[in-house]
Amino acid sequence: MTTRTLFIGMDGATFTVLDQLTNDLPGVGVVMPFLSEFLRNGVRAKLRSTPNPLTPPAWVSLMTGRTPGHHGVFDFIRAEEKGGDVFFTLYDARDIRTETIWSLASRQGKTIAALNFPFTAPPPRDVDGSVVPGFIPWKHLRRNTHPQDLYDQIKQGVADFDPKELAWDFDREAQSLEDLSDEDRENWVRYHLPREMQWFRIARYLLETKQPDLMAVMFDGVDKLQHQAWRFLDPALFSDHPTPYEQRMRDLCFEYFRKLDGYIKELVTLVGPEAQVFMASDHGFTATTEVIRINAYLKQKGYLEWRAVGQSEAEQRRDATMFANLDWDKTLAYCRTPSSNGITIRVARTPGETGIAPAQYETFRDQLIRDLEQLTDPASGERIITEIHKREDVFPGVAMSDAPDLLMVLRDRGFVSIKNIEPVVEPRPEPAGTHHPDGIFIAGGQGINQGREIGTRNIVDVGATLLYSLGLAVPEDLEGQVPEESFTEAWLSAHPVRIGPPTHSVGGNEAGAEDMSEEEKEKLMEQLQMLGYME
Repeated sequence: MTTRTLFIGMDGATFTVLDQLTNDLPGVGVVMPFLSEFLRNGVRAKLRSTPNPLTPPAWVSLMTGRTPGHHGVFDFIRAEEKGGDVFFTLYDARDIRTETIWSLASRQGKTIAALNFPFTAPPPRDVDGSVVPGFIPWKHLRRNTHPQDLYDQIKQGVADFDPKELAWDFDREAQSLEDLSDEDRENWVRYHLPREMQWFRIARYLLETKQPDLMAVMFDGVDKLQHQAWRFLDPALFSDHPTPYEQRMRDLCFEYFRKLDGYIKELVTLVGPEAQVFMASDHGFTATTEVIRINAYLKQKGYLEWRAVGQSEAEQRRDATMFANLDWDKTLAYCRTPSSNGITIRVARTPGETGIAPAQYETFRDQLIRDLEQLTDPASGERIITEIHKREDVFPGVAMSDAPDLLMVLRDRGFVSIKNIEPVVEPRPEPAGTHHPDGIFIAGGQGINQGREIGTRNIVDVGATLLYSLGLAVPEDLEGQVPEESFTEAWLSAHPVRIGPPTHSVGGNEAGAEDMSEEEKEKLMEQLQMLGYME
């Protein structure tokens, strides 16, 4: 095996869960024995996510070594204001403004394999290796797999290959969180068991047949389970006297992690002891306990106006969509999507446009911040929005103008609601899983220190680390840094970190593009709705 570097991504993985699964649980034992041993013999650290710890900006930051203000991806959805209206569309690989590590490694003579990462479709022109994208409907997998014949190779070489099981099944995942019965939630967890096996089998097949210098595979079932089943996994929430259903759900979640541990073990064993292995998540997880309807609050403060909804089918359908249904002529500030946790200020750039005058921007934004600070818990007086950041402070870079004007952090770190419903603040019937800014970073293998916990790293460090592990220089414009304390002194002495020329500029990439139909986009929105990113 000639693979030099193995990267295993685990979407949403957190030490809150992994620490219990890698220790001896009463009546259960060690759920993830291989990862337990790997942690004892390697390095671990908390990994700080992007300012808004969300899947799209976070994974793109990991894949580029750049922050959202530079790579330009802030959410699942991007918006454009045209002619007094706002139009929404999905981000894809063509929206990434900076070079990825897949491209950086390829043009320096290294082969790669990247499996199940979001925003790797349409497929890139300049990658030497294999790309099977995530976050797309199954019927688009063949067209967006790179190289063109790889899909057929996988179909022939991987036992029980099923693209419908591999990609997101939007029909199966179309229900919202609130609509899930106990049986539906149990089936949701079961659904991800064979899906992760599909990705593992493809990774194993490519390791055995292609032997890429860099093998990278992402398992996203961790995030999806935790959104739906957090209260069965968080040791602080699980009851000391569980009902039969609660115990069954916990056991089922443990089964998922037990199988994942087996997949990790086999992949690490395949690359052998001379390889370096890194694992990371795009963000961590925690519990959200309340619903914050931010646009309802902005309406109370006079910043926006809801659109009057008529009785026509089109108007009713628009009102039921996952976006704020607003009167744009009377709206000055609003939240576009729940997942953004951001406020967009409408600025009139040309005469006749709606919005505030550019000269009023700073004064208007400062007043908006003061009003957001006034949203408090009537019982305790505690601020509901504990942090409010200006975009230039958290999203500096050439793409900053695409970021929300303000980024909010809620006291329970949940995502806001943008529904036209009151009250503004309401307790959830039961705690739900939401994102935490601290994910995981784990390293092991040749040249890695043993049994060491290092200080918190940043998600942009992962891209720099993978390039370094491949023996490549780290481009001078990467914002990430190699965590040298992860490596032994002997390894660093023999392999000093080198800084190289800047990354290449990136333009639009239309190669292999196949846009989704409106129906497919709607199904993807329903998927995001189920996970709590859309409403």
